[in-house]
Amino acid sequence: MSSRLAVLLPLALTASLGLAAPARAQSSPVAVVELFTSQGCSSCPPANANLITLSQRSDLLVLSFAVTYWDRLGWKDTFGKPEFTERQVIYEPALEQFGPYTPQMVVNGRATVVGNRLAEIDALIAAAPPLAGPSLSLEAGQLGIGAGSAPPAGADVWRVSYDPHTVAVPVGKGENSGRTLAHTHVVHELEKLGHWTGAALQMPLAPSPEGLRTAILVQQPQGGPVLAAITD
Repeated sequence: MSSRLAVLLPLALTASLGLAAPARAQSSPVAVVELFTSQGCSSCPPANANLITLSQRSDLLVLSFAVTYWDRLGWKDTFGKPEFTERQVIYEPALEQFGPYTPQMVVNGRATVVGNRLAEIDALIAAAPPLAGPSLSLEAGQLGIGAGSAPPAGADVWRVSYDPHTVAVPVGKGENSGRTLAHTHVVHELEKLGHWTGAALQMPLAPSPEGLRTAILVQQPQGGPVLAAITD
């Protein structure tokens, strides 16, 4: 039997029996790295490149949030949404920052660094305490959150829909006018699903939008530490 036929026969059998295709593997990262960036910021392209480098690591979940406050410089970020800006603004008091800036990277909701300083980012990741929150699972349209010890104020449950590919965006105006900027793991949707107080939970979860992947973050309120994360 040829190797091609050996591959095709199991696929044909699966189709004939109406069996579902294997589910995409899940990943529970060691660290979550969030980049707050803008296509209207001339300092951001090196940070975008750093996130692309970090995205090659299987132990990290990297997410790119496009903020909107640089849109006033003449170019409206094609991925920017007010809720992404709000997420960064909420982080600032907890991280002892005077205000939001770009490019900013946040590691596990606990530490922050300028996003174009890769050596410092690597050091923060290496020093980050492990995510020690509840166990998470994504199966058959359900999010499972295991029982565990929750903070006094509990934790928020966030769904993040992001594009795992690298995309190139031509910029026509503003500080990066004439440049084509590469982005990866761009967040398209951010949704608060509920609240975890320590008891086991099951939540229905709609399929990811076409072309996007789903990440779940369990995080202390008001820009607190990320306790647990998973991505499909």
